[in-house]
Amino acid sequence: MTQPQALAGVRVLDLSRVLAGPWATQMLADLGAEVIKIERPGVGDDTRQWGPPFTTKADGSRGDAAYFLCANRGKKSVELDIATPEGADTIRKLAATSDVLVENFKVGGLKKYGLDYASLAEINPRLVYCSITGFGQTGPRAEQAGYDYMIQAMGGLMSITGQPDGAPGAEPMKVGVAVVDLATGLYASNAILAALLHARATGQGQQIDIALFDVQAAMLANQATNYFVSGVSPTRMGNAHPNLVPYQPFPCADGSVVIAVGNDRQFRMLCQALKADTLIADARYTTNAGRIENRSDLIGAISEITGNWTMNQLMDTLEAAGVPCGPINTVDQVFAEAQAKHRVLEVELKRADLAAPLRTVASPIRMSATPVTYSGPPPTLGANTTEILGEI
Repeated sequence: MTQPQALAGVRVLDLSRVLAGPWATQMLADLGAEVIKIERPGVGDDTRQWGPPFTTKADGSRGDAAYFLCANRGKKSVELDIATPEGADTIRKLAATSDVLVENFKVGGLKKYGLDYASLAEINPRLVYCSITGFGQTGPRAEQAGYDYMIQAMGGLMSITGQPDGAPGAEPMKVGVAVVDLATGLYASNAILAALLHARATGQGQQIDIALFDVQAAMLANQATNYFVSGVSPTRMGNAHPNLVPYQPFPCADGSVVIAVGNDRQFRMLCQALKADTLIADARYTTNAGRIENRSDLIGAISEITGNWTMNQLMDTLEAAGVPCGPINTVDQVFAEAQAKHRVLEVELKRADLAAPLRTVASPIRMSATPVTYSGPPPTLGANTTEILGEI
């Protein structure tokens, strides 16, 4: 017997493109929602062209960019020009039978088509309408566009990422993936699910206002509260941690290993595993606060020891002692890990027009009663236009 999915019966009208919105709606699709992705005729989502690399079609021609594949699994693609009266009217008809609408147009951009929240709420009062923008629906920057990179800069993330001043290669750095977009998608999907519960309980929909800038500020987490409590703005520390020591990579004879000590007991376990009894006896290192104050001396002492070990020797020893540690894997090594294979973190999805199955990263959500399933690959442009528009 096929198990039900958590969002079976929920219809999502996806007017978003690029990453934050599509990331949110892909999560909803993985959980069982029907997601109808509205795309510009002949062009589609911007990320279909964000390559190389590109997929290869069965006839040898170029397919979609790999970027598009990461955030559009399980959706239905409809080509529609919402700027035309006919296209806008079609959206209104689809909104009337949808539970959720997600859009990331500039503030007020959909009002001229009669597709803003107020207009669609008159048609469907239960509609959950999620608007994703760079800076939100209000404020002095509300009209400005926002992209992940600039928000990482403006939102403080780059100021605390990278090597410290004076070190080789010192400069503010962005994170290697668009983390603000991804976190925005997660916040958006959480808000959508909460609003759906409210709509089902009361019959009342609502507009959700999600801003990348707000999300990045929230993502500062302990770094923000460090500032609030101390009055001192955090700075770049490379791979070190502002609140924990030792918590960083350490050199080995053949590479480096990240050691992540989260409490005083783990520190003692680390020292015992390294046969560094003098560090246990040193009163400077007894507490985490002391280790932070004497960070430089302690890191130097531990590095002197680990530098004589191979990575495997160090990891085997620390794992046996219960000290958290791990290698710095490349992307290919991540999916070669035994743990990744056991958890089936790679999912292959077939699409008839392509020469080979699509490899995508599995959803990290594991649910016992309503498991995630993958209803289909990222769609070809307009694959479901006839099916969906035939309904109306």
